Amino acid sequence: MADEQLDEQNLNAEDAGAQELSARVQVLEEQLAAAQDQSLRTTADLQNVRRRAEQDVEKAHKFALEKFAGDLLPVIDSLERGLELSSPDDESIRPMREGIELTLKMFHDTLKRYNLEAIDPHGEPFNAEQHQAMAMQESAEVEPNSVLKVFQKGYQLNGRLLRPAMVVVSKAPAAVSPSIDEQA
Repeated sequence: MADEQLDEQNLNAEDAGAQELSARVQVLEEQLAAAQDQSLRTTADLQNVRRRAEQDVEKAHKFALEKFAGDLLPVIDSLERGLELSSPDDESIRPMREGIELTLKMFHDTLKRYNLEAIDPHGEPFNAEQHQAMAMQESAEVEPNSVLKVFQKGYQLNGRLLRPAMVVVSKAPAAVSPSIDEQA
């Protein structure tokens, strides 16, 4: 009987040890799962940081010329105004006009090479995202809310608005009310 009690005690001790080991294994498995989850989250965070940094560098490359290009726009405007105000028929200024035209063409070619595009919306519908309305004018010839005149071209750098186009926008002519004959 003593042997049976010993065997039973040994079995109970083994069961207790097995339960303790089982509990310890379960705790360790939970810790392992938490560590794996944390590792996955850390890896995902690292990938997000890397992707954001790459996007920031790409944007910096894309828009590094923004301030410089903005400073050049008044020069282009002045050259264009000079051409507008000078007469193409005046022989005394013909060489100067040709020089301005060539300079302006070189400017436009250079700007195009760096993805700086002019916005000249004459005749197009008004777009508040790209145009700045300076005035409204009644017009029966074009649809209401169309650009009648461009005071100053706008520009985009790589699709981002650098300067809006300053425009005159059409509106519907005022309805002429029939005069009422009050003497009748």
